[in-house]
Amino acid sequence: MTATSTTVHRPSAVGLVSDGRFVSSVAEINEVRAREPQRIGELLANRERRDLFGADGKLMIVACDHPARGALGASGKKNAMADRLELLDRLATALSRPGVDGLLATADIAEDLLLLGALEGKLVFASLNRGGLQGSSFEMDDRNTGYDVRGTLEARFDGLKMLTRIDLDDPGTVATLERQGQVVTECNRARLIAMVEPFMSRRVPTKHGTKVVNDLTADAVIKSVAIASGLGASSAYTWMKLPVVPEMERVMASTTLPTLLLGGDPENAPDETYAAWSAALALPSVRGLVLGRTMLYPADDDVAKAVDTAVGLVR
Repeated sequence: MTATSTTVHRPSAVGLVSDGRFVSSVAEINEVRAREPQRIGELLANRERRDLFGADGKLMIVACDHPARGALGASGKKNAMADRLELLDRLATALSRPGVDGLLATADIAEDLLLLGALEGKLVFASLNRGGLQGSSFEMDDRNTGYDVRGTLEARFDGLKMLTRIDLDDPGTVATLERQGQVVTECNRARLIAMVEPFMSRRVPTKHGTKVVNDLTADAVIKSVAIASGLGASSAYTWMKLPVVPEMERVMASTTLPTLLLGGDPENAPDETYAAWSAALALPSVRGLVLGRTMLYPADDDVAKAVDTAVGLVR
């Protein structure tokens, strides 16, 4: 399958494994979901798994949980991620590239890719909370609407990721922290990685109301790390997922927890972005990258090239 909005040539993402268990095209996913929904559970139960790390102790993870929060924009295009078949094609292409270790996603995305055979031998991190819909009056309400600990265990996935936005002016933040502390505790007891993505956030006025903005100064990220690190009754399986910001050395000096760096939807030129990632990857505690829109919708629309570049930085 070729992306519908581009003419880029990249490897076909479908038919990755053709032993009868998996669909041979993206178009078949709907048929399986309608007639054989039980196949998803069967594939989860028999999916080939892998060790967490290879010899280098680094990870390259492809992320796709933004659509479930109503965030469909990428690379300056408002609805870039709206075409699900194209998105799956790009995701499966990314997962097929050498050096890519796994996926971070909501159940709808993960199970589509599972049916395609794209998750065999990959790590999978389940996305917990997508309830704070982009642009909504309740955007800061990061309640649990995706996977839970039980669902992550039943799916035989490797960990659970949670967005943790902290607004000191929003009394609702304390309820978010309480619930996420419980999830971190449950993850640690189940020996699942609890990947916490913290931000110090606030609402700022706009022409049409307000919007949520994350504070990406080093001091703010350090404060968010301190708060998030203390969630739960154990931190043995707790990881951080952090943005790359100026003075990253100070940020990484604030934690001993294994950390993956997020890419977001960068506004800088690609060379500047790659240079910042490369410098951050050399710091203690940094274990790799979790990238989504940056690789799936690059400026030149060459997914394979973008993924290979990111893998080269990690390894």
